[in-house]
Amino acid sequence: MAVRIDLNVSLDGYATTTDQTPENPFGEDWGRLVSAYTATRTFRARVLGDTSGAGTTGIDEKYAQQYFEDLGAEVMGAGMFGLHDHGDDPDWRGWWGEEPPFHVPVFVLTHTPRPSISFDNGTVFHFVDTTAEDALARATEAANGGDVRVGGGIRTARQFLQARLVDRFHLAIAPIVLGRGESIWEGLRGLEDGYDVTSEVAESGTTHVVFTRR
Repeated sequence: MAVRIDLNVSLDGYATTTDQTPENPFGEDWGRLVSAYTATRTFRARVLGDTSGAGTTGIDEKYAQQYFEDLGAEVMGAGMFGLHDHGDDPDWRGWWGEEPPFHVPVFVLTHTPRPSISFDNGTVFHFVDTTAEDALARATEAANGGDVRVGGGIRTARQFLQARLVDRFHLAIAPIVLGRGESIWEGLRGLEDGYDVTSEVAESGTTHVVFTRR
């Protein structure tokens, strides 16, 4: 069992964009930030339901496959589920419609818990007001020996990294400059201590950097 984080960031270390609008809640820069991932065969199949075999198959695809491998549970922040925009909507079921791409129990960190939501594909969202350590303990039990992935947002990821709870931290660094946003590196000076660090460059120009606990 391992605790994993996978994030897409810009060359200058930003994992969020600042150009969101109510009409475009992800912002124009978001598509540029994640374009290598969303072009992969795995993303198209797992998230878009496209089983035609279309999509890239190189190094980016290798990391996209690893994103879903051996996954037993997930922890995410309220923003990743969309509660920052839909907190007052009791019928809000997340960004992914009726086929969320998780297929495992998901623990959503929020200060305003709500009833759990279950989907036919095995995804169950649990809304918890607790610490990173307690959420990880719950997710580890639910994972039943599988890995626990810590998703976004960026503050949730930093919380787990600062507490040294992460075994494998994968950064997909897109060859773009955002200039502003929320930096993954804030408060993480010396993160590399205790990790082996590897990197490789994909055909898209994306650099994949992996921190693996020694």
